[in-house]
Amino acid sequence: MDRPELGLQQLHAFTVLAAELHFGRAAERLGIAQPPLSQQIRRLETRVGHPLFTRGPGGVGLTPAGQELLPAARRALDGIADGLDAARRTGSGEVGRLRIGFSASLALTVLPGLLRAHREQYPGVELELRELTTAPQLVALREQAIDVGLLREPPAGADAPGLATATVLTEELVAVLPAAHPLAARRAVPVAGLADDPFVLLPREAGPTVHERILRLCREEGFEPRLGQRAVEWQTVAALVGAGLGVSIAPAGIRRIRIGGVAYRRLEAGPARAAPGTVVAAAWRRDDPGPLVARFLRLAGVRPE
Repeated sequence: MDRPELGLQQLHAFTVLAAELHFGRAAERLGIAQPPLSQQIRRLETRVGHPLFTRGPGGVGLTPAGQELLPAARRALDGIADGLDAARRTGSGEVGRLRIGFSASLALTVLPGLLRAHREQYPGVELELRELTTAPQLVALREQAIDVGLLREPPAGADAPGLATATVLTEELVAVLPAAHPLAARRAVPVAGLADDPFVLLPREAGPTVHERILRLCREEGFEPRLGQRAVEWQTVAALVGAGLGVSIAPAGIRRIRIGGVAYRRLEAGPARAAPGTVVAAAWRRDDPGPLVARFLRLAGVRPE
Protein backbone atom coordinates (compact mmCIF):
# COMPACT_ATOMS: atom_id res chain seq x y z
CA MET A 1 0.00 0.00 0.00
CA ASP A 2 1.39 3.43 -0.97
CA ARG A 3 2.07 5.78 1.89
CA PRO A 4 1.36 9.52 1.60
CA GLU A 5 4.47 11.54 0.71
CA LEU A 6 6.15 13.53 3.44
CA GLY A 7 6.39 17.21 2.43
CA LEU A 8 8.31 20.15 3.79
CA GLN A 9 5.03 22.05 4.20
CA GLN A 10 3.75 19.33 6.51
CA LEU A 11 6.92 19.41 8.62
CA HIS A 12 6.84 23.20 8.76
CA ALA A 13 3.16 23.19 9.79
CA PHE A 14 3.94 20.56 12.43
CA THR A 15 6.80 22.56 14.01
CA VAL A 16 4.75 25.77 14.07
CA LEU A 17 1.78 24.03 15.68
CA ALA A 18 4.14 22.36 18.16
CA ALA A 19 5.42 25.81 19.12
CA GLU A 20 1.99 27.48 19.37
CA LEU A 21 -0.09 24.49 20.59
CA HIS A 22 -3.09 26.32 19.17
CA PHE A 23 -4.54 25.73 15.68
CA GLY A 24 -5.80 29.29 15.27
CA ARG A 25 -2.53 30.97 16.24
CA ALA A 26 -0.49 28.48 14.19
CA ALA A 27 -2.66 29.05 11.12
CA GLU A 28 -2.29 32.82 11.50
CA ARG A 29 1.50 32.50 11.82
CA LEU A 30 1.61 30.32 8.70
CA GLY A 31 -0.60 32.71 6.79
CA ILE A 32 -3.24 30.09 5.98
CA ALA A 33 -6.73 29.22 7.14
CA GLN A 34 -7.23 26.68 9.91
CA PRO A 35 -8.76 23.89 7.75
CA PRO A 36 -5.70 23.61 5.44
CA LEU A 37 -3.48 23.47 8.54
CA SER A 38 -5.60 20.63 9.97
CA GLN A 39 -5.31 18.80 6.63
CA GLN A 40 -1.50 19.15 6.64
CA ILE A 41 -1.30 17.72 10.16
CA ARG A 42 -3.64 14.83 9.31
CA ARG A 43 -1.53 13.92 6.27
CA LEU A 44 1.59 13.91 8.41
CA GLU A 45 -0.09 11.78 11.08
CA THR A 46 -1.19 9.36 8.35
CA ARG A 47 2.43 9.19 7.15
CA VAL A 48 3.70 8.51 10.67
CA GLY A 49 0.87 6.12 11.49
CA HIS A 50 0.14 7.65 14.89
CA PRO A 51 -1.39 10.87 16.25
CA LEU A 52 1.12 13.65 16.80
CA PHE A 53 -1.15 15.94 18.82
CA THR A 54 -3.76 15.48 21.49
CA ARG A 55 -6.91 17.51 20.90
CA GLY A 56 -9.37 18.12 23.67
CA PRO A 57 -11.06 20.62 25.97
CA GLY A 58 -7.72 21.25 27.64
CA GLY A 59 -6.17 22.40 24.37
CA VAL A 60 -3.58 20.95 22.01
CA GLY A 61 -0.58 18.95 23.19
CA LEU A 62 2.14 16.79 21.70
CA THR A 63 1.79 13.02 21.94
CA PRO A 64 4.89 10.89 22.64
CA ALA A 65 5.14 10.33 18.87
CA GLY A 66 4.99 14.09 18.29
CA GLN A 67 7.63 14.72 20.93
CA GLU A 68 9.91 12.20 19.22
CA LEU A 69 9.37 13.73 15.75
CA LEU A 70 9.81 17.39 16.74
CA PRO A 71 13.65 17.58 17.05
CA ALA A 72 14.10 15.54 13.86
CA ALA A 73 11.64 17.81 12.00
CA ARG A 74 13.48 20.92 13.17
CA ARG A 75 16.84 19.45 12.10
CA ALA A 76 15.41 18.57 8.69
CA LEU A 77 14.04 22.07 8.15
CA ASP A 78 17.26 23.67 9.36
CA GLY A 79 19.22 21.41 7.01
CA ILE A 80 17.08 22.41 4.06
CA ALA A 81 17.46 26.10 4.96
CA ASP A 82 21.23 25.71 5.24
CA GLY A 83 21.34 23.84 1.93
CA LEU A 84 19.30 26.50 0.17
CA ASP A 85 21.54 29.22 1.60
CA ALA A 86 24.67 27.34 0.51
CA ALA A 87 23.22 26.86 -2.97
CA ARG A 88 22.36 30.57 -3.18
CA ARG A 89 25.86 31.59 -2.06
CA THR A 90 27.48 29.17 -4.48
CA GLY A 91 25.26 30.34 -7.32
CA SER A 92 26.14 33.96 -6.61
CA GLY A 93 29.88 33.23 -6.37
CA GLU A 94 30.19 33.89 -2.63
CA VAL A 95 31.54 30.41 -1.89
CA GLY A 96 33.20 27.67 -3.90
CA ARG A 97 36.63 26.89 -5.30
CA LEU A 98 38.32 28.92 -8.02
CA ARG A 99 41.33 27.46 -9.83
CA ILE A 100 43.67 30.17 -11.10
CA GLY A 101 46.63 29.72 -13.42
CA PHE A 102 49.28 32.44 -13.38
CA SER A 103 52.59 33.23 -14.99
CA ALA A 104 55.36 33.39 -12.38
CA SER A 105 56.36 36.96 -13.23
CA LEU A 106 52.87 38.17 -12.31
CA ALA A 107 53.60 37.29 -8.69
CA LEU A 108 55.84 40.35 -8.87
CA THR A 109 53.16 42.70 -10.22
CA VAL A 110 49.40 42.32 -10.46
CA LEU A 111 48.79 38.98 -8.72
CA PRO A 112 49.35 39.79 -5.00
CA GLY A 113 47.01 42.78 -4.97
CA LEU A 114 44.36 40.92 -6.95
CA LEU A 115 44.43 37.93 -4.60
CA ARG A 116 44.32 40.18 -1.54
CA ALA A 117 41.28 42.06 -2.88
CA HIS A 118 39.54 38.79 -3.72
CA ARG A 119 40.14 37.35 -0.24
CA GLU A 120 38.78 40.50 1.37
CA GLN A 121 35.60 40.60 -0.75
CA TYR A 122 34.93 36.87 -1.07
CA PRO A 123 36.41 35.12 1.99
CA GLY A 124 34.23 32.06 1.41
CA VAL A 125 35.88 31.26 -1.93
CA GLU A 126 38.82 28.86 -1.82
CA LEU A 127 41.58 29.83 -4.26
CA GLU A 128 43.69 27.12 -5.85
CA LEU A 129 46.76 28.59 -7.58
CA ARG A 130 48.81 26.91 -10.31
CA GLU A 131 52.02 28.45 -11.62
CA LEU A 132 52.06 27.92 -15.39
CA THR A 133 53.62 29.68 -18.35
CA THR A 134 51.39 31.01 -21.11
CA ALA A 135 51.08 28.01 -23.42
CA PRO A 136 50.39 25.45 -20.63
CA GLN A 137 47.75 27.81 -19.18
CA LEU A 138 45.83 27.81 -22.45
CA VAL A 139 45.96 24.00 -22.52
CA ALA A 140 44.82 23.80 -18.88
CA LEU A 141 41.88 26.10 -19.64
CA ARG A 142 40.76 24.01 -22.59
CA GLU A 143 41.10 20.81 -20.54
CA GLN A 144 39.16 22.46 -17.64
CA ALA A 145 42.08 21.96 -15.27
CA ILE A 146 41.88 25.67 -14.31
CA ASP A 147 38.98 28.13 -14.39
CA VAL A 148 40.78 31.36 -15.24
CA GLY A 149 44.30 32.27 -16.27
CA LEU A 150 46.52 35.31 -15.80
CA LEU A 151 49.12 35.16 -18.52
CA ARG A 152 51.59 37.24 -20.41
CA GLU A 153 51.14 37.93 -24.10
CA PRO A 154 48.36 35.54 -25.17
CA PRO A 155 49.24 34.34 -28.66
CA ALA A 156 47.14 35.41 -31.63
CA GLY A 157 44.09 33.20 -31.84
CA ALA A 158 44.10 32.43 -28.11
CA ASP A 159 40.39 33.26 -28.14
CA ALA A 160 39.78 30.10 -30.20
CA PRO A 161 38.77 27.44 -29.77
CA GLY A 162 36.44 28.34 -26.96
CA LEU A 163 38.65 30.80 -25.05
CA ALA A 164 38.27 34.51 -24.43
CA THR A 165 41.04 36.91 -23.40
CA ALA A 166 41.14 40.53 -22.25
CA THR A 167 44.00 42.85 -21.36
CA VAL A 168 44.53 43.49 -17.64
CA LEU A 169 47.53 45.79 -17.94
CA THR A 170 50.45 46.71 -20.17
CA GLU A 171 53.85 46.44 -18.54
CA GLU A 172 57.05 48.13 -19.65
CA LEU A 173 59.98 46.03 -20.89
CA VAL A 174 63.38 46.66 -19.30
CA ALA A 175 66.99 45.67 -19.93
CA VAL A 176 68.47 43.14 -17.50
CA LEU A 177 72.23 43.54 -17.30
CA PRO A 178 75.16 42.27 -15.26
CA ALA A 179 76.02 45.05 -12.81
CA ALA A 180 79.48 45.34 -14.37
CA HIS A 181 78.11 45.82 -17.89
CA PRO A 182 79.21 49.15 -19.45
CA LEU A 183 75.58 50.14 -20.14
CA ALA A 184 74.63 49.62 -16.48
CA ALA A 185 76.03 53.08 -15.79
CA ARG A 186 73.25 54.62 -17.89
CA ARG A 187 69.68 55.36 -16.75
CA ALA A 188 68.23 54.14 -20.06
CA VAL A 189 69.70 51.61 -22.47
CA PRO A 190 69.36 51.57 -26.27
CA VAL A 191 68.24 48.17 -27.49
CA ALA A 192 70.90 48.29 -30.20
CA GLY A 193 73.54 48.54 -27.47
CA LEU A 194 72.82 44.90 -26.56
CA ALA A 195 73.60 43.58 -30.04
CA ASP A 196 77.00 42.12 -29.13
CA ASP A 197 75.86 40.37 -25.94
CA PRO A 198 74.50 36.83 -25.61
CA PHE A 199 70.87 36.79 -24.47
CA VAL A 200 69.22 34.82 -21.67
CA LEU A 201 65.61 34.23 -22.76
CA LEU A 202 62.56 32.13 -22.01
CA PRO A 203 62.15 29.33 -24.57
CA ARG A 204 59.61 30.02 -27.27
CA GLU A 205 57.31 27.23 -26.10
CA ALA A 206 57.01 28.78 -22.62
CA GLY A 207 55.65 32.06 -23.96
CA PRO A 208 55.56 32.24 -27.76
CA THR A 209 54.25 35.79 -28.07
CA VAL A 210 56.48 37.51 -25.51
CA HIS A 211 59.45 35.59 -26.94
CA GLU A 212 58.61 36.84 -30.43
CA ARG A 213 58.04 40.40 -29.14
CA ILE A 214 61.56 40.52 -27.73
CA LEU A 215 63.05 39.12 -30.92
CA ARG A 216 61.09 41.61 -33.04
CA LEU A 217 62.22 44.49 -30.83
CA CYS A 218 65.85 43.52 -31.46
CA ARG A 219 65.28 43.05 -35.18
CA GLU A 220 63.73 46.49 -35.43
CA GLU A 221 67.01 47.81 -34.04
CA GLY A 222 68.96 45.98 -36.75
CA PHE A 223 70.25 42.81 -35.10
CA GLU A 224 69.30 39.22 -34.40
CA PRO A 225 69.79 38.45 -30.69
CA ARG A 226 72.34 35.73 -30.04
CA LEU A 227 70.94 33.13 -27.65
CA GLY A 228 73.27 32.25 -24.80
CA GLN A 229 71.05 30.50 -22.22
CA ARG A 230 67.42 29.53 -21.78
CA ALA A 231 65.41 29.74 -18.57
CA VAL A 232 61.76 28.85 -17.96
CA GLU A 233 61.13 31.51 -15.29
CA TRP A 234 62.09 35.18 -15.13
CA GLN A 235 63.65 34.67 -11.70
CA THR A 236 66.09 32.23 -13.31
CA VAL A 237 66.72 34.67 -16.14
CA ALA A 238 67.80 37.29 -13.59
CA ALA A 239 70.00 34.80 -11.76
CA LEU A 240 71.78 33.77 -14.95
CA VAL A 241 72.32 37.39 -15.96
CA GLY A 242 73.74 38.06 -12.49
CA ALA A 243 76.14 35.17 -13.04
CA GLY A 244 77.45 36.97 -16.10
CA LEU A 245 76.02 34.58 -18.70
CA GLY A 246 74.40 37.29 -20.80
CA VAL A 247 71.82 40.06 -20.88
CA SER A 248 68.06 39.98 -21.26
CA ILE A 249 64.95 42.01 -21.98
CA ALA A 250 62.14 41.31 -19.54
CA PRO A 251 58.89 42.70 -18.08
CA ALA A 252 59.47 45.54 -15.61
CA GLY A 253 58.17 43.44 -12.70
CA ILE A 254 61.46 41.56 -12.79
CA ARG A 255 62.99 44.56 -10.99
CA ARG A 256 61.45 43.27 -7.77
CA ILE A 257 63.79 40.29 -7.91
CA ARG A 258 66.74 41.36 -5.81
CA ILE A 259 69.74 39.38 -6.97
CA GLY A 260 73.30 40.55 -6.48
CA GLY A 261 75.18 41.53 -9.59
CA VAL A 262 72.07 42.46 -11.63
CA ALA A 263 71.14 45.91 -12.93
CA TYR A 264 67.72 46.79 -14.36
CA ARG A 265 67.50 49.70 -16.77
CA ARG A 266 64.77 51.27 -18.86
CA LEU A 267 64.87 50.73 -22.60
CA GLU A 268 65.16 53.78 -24.81
CA ALA A 269 62.26 54.13 -27.23
CA GLY A 270 63.22 54.34 -30.87
CA PRO A 271 62.34 57.34 -33.06
CA ALA A 272 58.58 57.88 -33.31
CA ARG A 273 57.99 54.73 -31.28
CA ALA A 274 56.52 54.28 -27.83
CA ALA A 275 58.51 52.60 -25.07
CA PRO A 276 58.40 48.82 -25.56
CA GLY A 277 55.90 46.97 -23.40
CA THR A 278 54.26 43.61 -22.82
CA VAL A 279 50.59 42.75 -22.28
CA VAL A 280 49.20 40.93 -19.23
CA ALA A 281 45.86 39.30 -19.98
CA ALA A 282 43.13 37.27 -18.32
CA ALA A 283 41.84 34.19 -20.14
CA TRP A 284 38.75 32.07 -19.54
CA ARG A 285 36.42 29.64 -21.29
CA ARG A 286 33.72 31.42 -23.28
CA ASP A 287 31.08 28.86 -22.28
CA ASP A 288 31.94 29.07 -18.58
CA PRO A 289 31.66 32.68 -17.33
CA GLY A 290 30.18 31.44 -14.03
CA PRO A 291 29.88 33.73 -10.99
CA LEU A 292 33.22 32.70 -9.48
CA VAL A 293 35.08 33.50 -12.69
CA ALA A 294 33.02 36.62 -13.43
CA ARG A 295 33.69 38.14 -10.00
CA PHE A 296 37.42 37.45 -10.27
CA LEU A 297 37.53 39.02 -13.74
CA ARG A 298 35.70 42.13 -12.54
CA LEU A 299 38.27 42.58 -9.79
CA ALA A 300 40.93 42.40 -12.51
CA GLY A 301 39.13 45.15 -14.42
CA VAL A 302 37.62 42.81 -17.01
CA ARG A 303 33.92 42.43 -17.76
CA PRO A 304 33.18 39.09 -19.44
CA GLU A 305 30.59 39.09 -22.18
